[in-house]
Amino acid sequence: MLSPTELVWLLAATAKGDSEAFERLYLATKSKLYGVTLRILRRTDVAEEIMQEAYVKIWRNAGDFNPRLASPITWMVAIARNAALDQLRKKVDASIEDEPQAIEVSAETKDPLAQREMTEQLRRLLGCMGGLDEEHRRVLLLAYYNGWSRDQLAAKFEKPVNTIKTWLRRGLIQIRECMGS
Repeated sequence: MLSPTELVWLLAATAKGDSEAFERLYLATKSKLYGVTLRILRRTDVAEEIMQEAYVKIWRNAGDFNPRLASPITWMVAIARNAALDQLRKKVDASIEDEPQAIEVSAETKDPLAQREMTEQLRRLLGCMGGLDEEHRRVLLLAYYNGWSRDQLAAKFEKPVNTIKTWLRRGLIQIRECMGS
C-alpha cells in the first residue's frame, strides 16, 4: 500500500480528473475496500458491485477529501462501508423472491437438536463477551462485527494503535478461555 501522503496526492489528482492517478489509487486500495465490503455483505458478487459504487463516489467526491479530518484510507473505507451498510438496509426490505439462494433448501439442514446446540454456544459466547470490560467489548465488536480497522479504532477510542492491538488480542484470548477452546 502507498503511504498516506501518496494517497493524498492521488486523491488530489483524481479530484482534477486525472484517470491515471485514480487507477493507481484503485490498485493501491482495492483489496482493503473489498475486504470491508465483503466482511459486511458476506457475498462476493454483492461486495464487488458495492465496491464499484464506492469507487464511483470516490471519483466524484475526491475534491471533498480533507486530509486534516481523516487519513485517505479512512475516508475511502468510510465511503465503502457506508455503501455496504446502505445495501444491507435495502436487503432487509427485499422479499425471498429477490434472493434465489434463500429458496434452495440445503441438504444439510440441521435438526432441532443441532439448532439448540448453536443456541447454547451463542449463549456461552454472549456470556463471555459480557465478562469483558465495556470498552474492550466495544473494540472487539467494532473490529470483528463492523469491520473497523485498528487505525479507526485508535482514533475512536483516542488510544495508540498498539493499545488497540493489545485489547483485541487479550479480548480474543479471554473469550477463547471462557469458551473452553
